[in-house]
Amino acid sequence: MQRTTRLKRELQLLSTEPPPGISCWQTEGQIDDLRAQIVGGANTPYDGGLFSLEIKVPERYPFEPPKMRFLTPIYHPNIDNAGRICLDALKLPPKGAWKPSLNIATVLSSIQLLMGEPNPDDPLMADISSEYKYNKQLYLEKAKRWTEKHAIQRNKGVEETEGTALGRLDITCRKRPALHSEEHQDDSKKVFM
Repeated sequence: MQRTTRLKRELQLLSTEPPPGISCWQTEGQIDDLRAQIVGGANTPYDGGLFSLEIKVPERYPFEPPKMRFLTPIYHPNIDNAGRICLDALKLPPKGAWKPSLNIATVLSSIQLLMGEPNPDDPLMADISSEYKYNKQLYLEKAKRWTEKHAIQRNKGVEETEGTALGRLDITCRKRPALHSEEHQDDSKKVFM
């Protein structure tokens, strides 16, 4: 019960005061099965990309961290091909930094920061980490190509606003209707500045 109450409160806060460039919603009425989207930051190889994530909230939340993974392929030393993320906030101590005072919005913001500032000393992808350290220009080119191939095409259904031209896109958190439902299709494409 405590988990459900807390999740409802967190989702409400994400809906009314979302972190810039982050959206989150529950799937098909499942409070413990969430989806999120992170807009790639300006001045990063992920700029202009819209990256989808899956969030599974465990029974013992907030005493255990949520399980998060990228659904959109991303070229990054701390994110593997299955979308798993190497981030201390997603692991329990002593190896991790998760604590019950953290929340989903905080972790999503941390992932957004990690996208712009990889940690090559704690990689999931050793080859990409090595490239980041020793041939950063090649890493940046490949990451940008992956973003263009996998993350920008998913952005085609989003209405463009002045903010997207500036590379800054703020998306609100909302409970998503089924995308195939015609009556809700226009609402699911809205982007708010």
